Parts: sequence; structure tokens; C-alpha cells
Amino acid sequence: MTGLRYPFEDAPEEGTATEIAEGVLWARLPLPMALDHVNVYALDDGAGWTIFDTGFDTGRTRGIWAKLLSGPLQGKPVTRVIASHHHPDHIGLAGWFQADGAELWASRTAWLFARMLVLDEQDRPAPETAEYWRKAGMDPEILARRLSERPFNFCDVVAPLPLGFHQLRDGGVFRAAGREWDIRLGQGHAPDQVTLWSRDCNLVLGADQLLPSISPNLGVYATEPEADPVADWLQSCTALQDIAREDHLVLPGHKLPFTGLPLRLRQKIENHHGALRRLRAHLATPRKASDCFAPLFKRQITEGVYGLALVEAVAHLNHLVATRQARRFADEEGVWQWQATG
Repeated sequence: MTGLRYPFEDAPEEGTATEIAEGVLWARLPLPMALDHVNVYALDDGAGWTIFDTGFDTGRTRGIWAKLLSGPLQGKPVTRVIASHHHPDHIGLAGWFQADGAELWASRTAWLFARMLVLDEQDRPAPETAEYWRKAGMDPEILARRLSERPFNFCDVVAPLPLGFHQLRDGGVFRAAGREWDIRLGQGHAPDQVTLWSRDCNLVLGADQLLPSISPNLGVYATEPEADPVADWLQSCTALQDIAREDHLVLPGHKLPFTGLPLRLRQKIENHHGALRRLRAHLATPRKASDCFAPLFKRQITEGVYGLALVEAVAHLNHLVATRQARRFADEEGVWQWQATG
């Protein structure tokens, strides 16, 4: 079995770019969180650039882009921005580039989600979110703190998105950097996430759908509390196995570019099947979602990642219910409990 390989040992330094292939540059932008970076890519179209993902809208990130534009990008304008999905580290500066004349290209779902969320500024968590956290069994002290604080808002790190975008459709073709790219939309981590597969070479722009050494968060939120993103994720990984090649050089949203995609897709599928098996065994007695961190993550969950852990636990529990391996019921206080069936 061929393993994963990393042709580029080091990430580009801040404000610099690494040439991946002719007309394709890789840069890295900082994030103020445990996953402390996001990869962005610039595709040379001759008179201008198409960029794939943007980073957060912060003063520091704008300054890094200024260095990139005057340096590796040779002073040529950004004419198109592709947002792989609606998460702020990927679409945060799209509106900033649009204000300077660039076009935004994204899946319709990604644009609608981002546009909705950037307009939805909240001083305190919405009542529906508070009730969802309570039903999922959020630790009472953490819940009390969250209800008293301003939550994270998209508008904190996403520039205003003007009306108007170009839709990227599954099965379509996009031309950039002298290449034609097949558009394939992934599911699970974010709805209708864009991945681009070159017809002319071995490059794949994988965003967060195709990461080499970590798994993206599969979360369920108050917006759709019965969602089953685990099923969506497994279906996407299975479908992409049909086209993945050993020599594909995947340019991911985080970590390092890699080859060995068929193995990585198998790992992604088995990782979640293994987590589901451990979780089902854990549900021999009823558990709330916040009691399910140990079998899913096999490490201590700190408060900094508690929210992400909780929504991912609900995602896996929802999948067990959807596949009739568990049932959900409310206890005397209205908190959800899950128990294995059969």
C-alpha cells in the first residue's frame, strides 16, 4: 500500500509564496486558534490572478496580502476569488477583493450561508442556540459563561459580501492558470464545498475536504439539529475514491500538500467508522452528547475546543440514530440522552 508523501517539506514563510507548478503559487495565512494557519493558492491567468480561498479579514491578513500582491504576485490584480466553502478562514476577505474589482466564484450554498451569517450579528447567543446547547448537555458552567458573552460572529472576521457571485456547479469545468479544472462538490464539513481537479496535470485543490493528517470538524448546529453530516462525509469520501489517483498532488486547506490520496480517503472513512463503533459501545447505558468525548476523540477536551467537540459528538450520535444503531430520548430535565439499540 502506497503511503502519503509530502513533496514540500516546509510551508512558505509569511508574505512569501512557494511555486507548486507553473502558474500555481501556495501561500499561508495565520489564524488565531489551535489550527493556526490556512493555505491559499494563486492561479496565474496572465493579466491577473485567480485566488483560491482568502483567510480571515484582519489587519494582519490584509497586510500579508499586500506583501503577496507586490511580491510573488508581481503587482498584477486579483480578478477572481474562489471561496471553497463558507467558513470564515476561507471566505473572510472575498468581499475585500470584490470591493477592488474581483469576481467571487463559489457554490450557491456557500455564498448563501456566508451572506446570511455575515449579516446575522448577535450580542448574545440566539435562544435557539442556547436551547440546543442545553439539550446536548453542555456543561452548566460553560453554558452560563457563553450565555453572558458576545458569541463569535462572522462579521468579526468576514468582510461585507456585496450582492453578486458566480456559481460553481458540481460537474462543471473552471479554467484558470492555463488549465481546465473539473468541479466536484464535497459534503460533510461544509455543504457543497468546492474541490478542483486539473484535467491537464496531477493537481487537486482540495480545501478542507481533502486534508492529509487531520480530519475537519463534522458538526451539527441549532440551524439543523437533526442533520447527519457524518453520512454526507462518508458518501463524499466514497465517491471521490472512484477518481483519486496515487499521483494526485493535493493542495489542502491546511497542513502540507501531499500525494497518496486513495489511501487518505480510506483512512478518512475508517477513522469515522472506528469512532462510530467506539461510540456505540459507549452507549450501552444512556449518555448525553457531552459524555461522549472520550470514545470519539481519545484525548482531553479543553474549553477552547469544547464547542467543536460538542457539535461533532451530536453529529456522530445523529448518525447512529439515522442508521438505527441508537435511539434518542429526553430525560426529566429535557436533556437529550442516547442509547444503543439491539
